[in-house]
Amino acid sequence: MLLFKGPRNQILEPLQSVCGIVEKRHTLPILSNVLMEKQGDRLTLLATDIEIQIKTGAATTGSDTAALTVGARKLQDILRSLPEDAEVNLSFEDKRLQLKAGRSRFNLQTLPAEDFPRMAQAEAGQTRLNVTQKQFKRLLALVQYAMAQQDIRYYLNGLLLVVKGNEMRMVATDGHRLAYASETLGEQQQPIEVILPRKTVLELSRQLSDNDDALEIVLSPTQALFRFGAIEFISKLIDGKFPDYERVIPQGHANLIKLSRTGLLQSLLRAKILTNEKTPGVRLVFTNGSLKIISNNTEREEAQEEIEIDFQGDSIDIGFNVNYLLDVLNNVAAEEVECRLGDSNSSALLSLPGNESFKYVVMPMRI
Repeated sequence: MLLFKGPRNQILEPLQSVCGIVEKRHTLPILSNVLMEKQGDRLTLLATDIEIQIKTGAATTGSDTAALTVGARKLQDILRSLPEDAEVNLSFEDKRLQLKAGRSRFNLQTLPAEDFPRMAQAEAGQTRLNVTQKQFKRLLALVQYAMAQQDIRYYLNGLLLVVKGNEMRMVATDGHRLAYASETLGEQQQPIEVILPRKTVLELSRQLSDNDDALEIVLSPTQALFRFGAIEFISKLIDGKFPDYERVIPQGHANLIKLSRTGLLQSLLRAKILTNEKTPGVRLVFTNGSLKIISNNTEREEAQEEIEIDFQGDSIDIGFNVNYLLDVLNNVAAEEVECRLGDSNSSALLSLPGNESFKYVVMPMRI
């Protein structure tokens, strides 16, 4: 029974779109597989890890109807290893998937399609958004690095997505720093707050294009659905109470310093070389007209960088995890950043000149 006949990339590209979420080792062996369903001239591919489900398709020929599941990574690896201009023929015979390309032949074991778990689409209380892929991808890039990894406070292992009036906000925090970004929407929307899991955020960042193509988002209290291009992406949500991010963002810090993003980034990268590996801290010493960046390690080595700044007032000596500063500087595109400081024990607020839609809060560190 013919499933697909055509150029290698016509089947490899949609397969790669769904394979990113497939776990290599899973308690349910069938979750290592991709579900393939042929109906007429359309071949649908679907993968899930129970928390996320991605579906896409490929155009094909024939009028056969068939359904099976096959090892996702094996099929992907075989297709990748074939020449780019290879013509691929996939057929389903005797409970095996047969792949032919030129003089190559592969027979892969399959499992029944009816055993494959599918996520049901939530119906209740939906908020619908239409944005561009570029808008959503840009917001993700501005905040996702601040998400926690494997924190016992499970609600921090994700990203808060807020829809309020005509604004979409994203917030991520690991308890040591917080990133906030917002985007104005074309129209008023039904208000909702959801927490997207870390894996969902990373997969969306990988899949979304940096262009003005449409992205449709449907949010319910338990599930988020994203449609873009030929892809339908469903994700469960994290059930938890996200911290009150508005209280975390400092108000009224008296000291405002403008800094060259590139100059600060390069100085911090050099200073990082001589920090402790486990606790890579740097001291930032602000004095009249000067910022010194100082680092040292257990081997008594020391680095010092100095940057000219427009600053007048009482000196401030404050320590930070250098990686937290590098993360934000690597992910914003502005030439300058603004740093607002209170004293040596208060969190710092980094933002972009003339831009209220991005804020980054970082807690000080004892050095």
